[in-house]
Amino acid sequence: MQLALLARLLSVARAVLAALRGRLGALCWSLAPLSLSLPLPLSLSLPLSLPGWRHSAPRPQREQEWDDALPTPTSVNYHFTRQCNYKCGFCFHTAKTSFVLPLEEAKRGLAMLKEAGMEKINFSGGEPFLQDRGEFVGKLVQFCKQELELPSVSIVSNGSRIRKQWFDKYGEYLDILAISCDSFDEDVNVLIGRHQGKKNHVENLHKLRQWCREYAVAFKINSVINRFNVEEDMNEQIKALNPVRWKVFQCLLIEGENSGEDALREAEKFVISDEDFDRFLDRHKGVSCLVPESNQKMRDSYLILDEYMRFLNCRNGRKEPSKSILDVGVEAAIKFSGFDEKMFLRRGGKYVWSKADMKLDW
Repeated sequence: MQLALLARLLSVARAVLAALRGRLGALCWSLAPLSLSLPLPLSLSLPLSLPGWRHSAPRPQREQEWDDALPTPTSVNYHFTRQCNYKCGFCFHTAKTSFVLPLEEAKRGLAMLKEAGMEKINFSGGEPFLQDRGEFVGKLVQFCKQELELPSVSIVSNGSRIRKQWFDKYGEYLDILAISCDSFDEDVNVLIGRHQGKKNHVENLHKLRQWCREYAVAFKINSVINRFNVEEDMNEQIKALNPVRWKVFQCLLIEGENSGEDALREAEKFVISDEDFDRFLDRHKGVSCLVPESNQKMRDSYLILDEYMRFLNCRNGRKEPSKSILDVGVEAAIKFSGFDEKMFLRRGGKYVWSKADMKLDW
């Protein structure tokens, strides 16, 4: 009789502990951004991993299904960190948290995306090379190319923290390295906020171009056209660097990121008109690698994952997150991504993106 009673009590205790463990796991996940920004002794009291841990990332206030037909996550941009060492005034993915997924959880999500049809992954930030001095992104690059066998693996970086030793270790797994450079006048880069200390951004760009040649990595340049560089003539410099693609973006406002009361940036002073943007494009129409992207093309044609692996819907002018793919799966989360697959194809989002298929003079 006593043994039966004891067994029932133990069963109840196990159920209570399991429920508490689940709630604690969710609490730790939701508090992770806070804990990582706290002083070390306090942050250590909020562990990121518990037995039987289930992910419960913050939920969006409003979700809406946009299309009945689900898009395929062919090309995904994974902003795994929001931290950056630059302070570009128009940045539209700002350092609102310091959270970064554990490496194995990030790998699990990437494997789910591959299973759902992903062919290209682009790692971005923030600045990807800040996390573990580039080791975190390096391990993800190697995993995606070696284990997942993705046709294309790329990184967007400001380039300031990339070392030649990184190429020695991970260069063979990387298809494309895109470096952000908005001006070839260093004073303009400083004015924009694309600098740190005394390092010359343009000089570093040329050094990275040479390393990409040496390690057979396709080199790409991204430029945001704004009020401070819209009159610049970049023809000569771009042709000399000879990137495989020169992505030229029109400065974009995103509420809560670089515009509005709760934003960390005030990008209004950087905004240019459609006519200004068209004049810049016309001035550079002779550059064969030019790939222009207006605000209209940009806003809905990128499939963006944030640091929690939530798709970010930008259709309403701000980034509204889905549930994390780690919680609900890719198919359930992508319903709320706002991704315009037709616009993605129309803007040339799918191109020859594997360096194995590129005919390049390294």
